Amino acid sequence: MKKKEAKQLYSHFEELAEKIGITIIDGKGDFSGGYCTVIDDQFIVLNKLKPLTQRLRVLAESFSRLDVQKQYLIPVLREFIEENGQFEQQIN
Repeated sequence: MKKKEAKQLYSHFEELAEKIGITIIDGKGDFSGGYCTVIDDQFIVLNKLKPLTQRLRVLAESFSRLDVQKQYLIPVLREFIEENGQFEQQIN
């Protein structure tokens, strides 16, 4: 995936998160990242030290666990979530 395409995809994930009330947090540390809830707030935590492609896979895996089927997703975003989210779920 080209850097420009990856940045656009990341932007689409940010728009989706905002639309459904999820906060994306970019942090630094010894972690991969993922989806979590704190009380009633929903977060996806990403490690900004990881490559963008890895952060996109974390986003895809996180959104694949949520009910986003009712949301309109641009085809490239839906395809990325389906391909990468399922891959991550099969490993767990």
